[in-house]
Amino acid sequence: MTADDTIGTGDLVVAVDGGGTGCRVAIAERSGRILSTANGGPANVFSGFDAAVTNIVETVNAACVAGGISVEQLRQADAVLGLAGANVGDAALRLPKRLPFRESLVLWDAETAIRGGLGGEDGAAAILGTGSVFGAVHGGTARLMGGWGFVLGDQASGAWLGRRLLERVLLAHDGLLEASPLCDVILSRFGNAPEEVVQFATSAGPQAFAGFAPQVLEHAAQDDAIALDLVRGGARFVTASLKKLLPEGASRICLIGGLGAQYAPYLPNEITVMLAAPKGNALDGALAIALERYGAA
Repeated sequence: MTADDTIGTGDLVVAVDGGGTGCRVAIAERSGRILSTANGGPANVFSGFDAAVTNIVETVNAACVAGGISVEQLRQADAVLGLAGANVGDAALRLPKRLPFRESLVLWDAETAIRGGLGGEDGAAAILGTGSVFGAVHGGTARLMGGWGFVLGDQASGAWLGRRLLERVLLAHDGLLEASPLCDVILSRFGNAPEEVVQFATSAGPQAFAGFAPQVLEHAAQDDAIALDLVRGGARFVTASLKKLLPEGASRICLIGGLGAQYAPYLPNEITVMLAAPKGNALDGALAIALERYGAA
């Protein structure tokens, strides 16, 4: 039996989570029952708008095939898309015209990640990966902070740790900082040639810088002085951001993303006593928003 046999036209909602490494799609009934899912290529609408459109549509089509959903059903579906890059430029306005849905709500993927992590409850969350974003939910309203990108923001992120590490490697080489074992490891990776560090940094993007974050965290756990200084600096920023955002009376904080849990040992007790595991992910958040906006009455 296919979806055509049991579901009428206009009975579907679509949730999309799209980022720099891929996108995920879930198609559900308006009651919330998920019919099919699919994974596809990158969908950052700021850095690659046309490619993102192609990958979103292809992934949605794959989910339709998997769930036996017809073209007509898809055209009458309403969608919520949480996408990287939707917070800058005009992508959120341009994208719906390129999508096969009746109505599309395009959101920044940070908002859907916060919604998924907190599960609709009041609280605050830090999204810490290659970049960083902080957010909170209070009375059903989301507030976001940060996410301004590698050049001007992304404090405490993997890219931020990596860039600051290389800066300290060069300062230690010049004798302005006392070198640590981590500095020696990193400089040896570049053939003990500081010029190679500079050459790398000239063309490196956020993901390349973030590649050093695991070594920073590993050496911080071994009490490496420079690694500890970097991680503690990141933790101070995380703490300040969460305290700024946490709604009055709320007591739930989530650490989301690849680096989220890594920061937990470096956060003060006033934060760690409120830490809770994320309730869901960004796709869960997009689906929850879709059901709230378009679901069954």
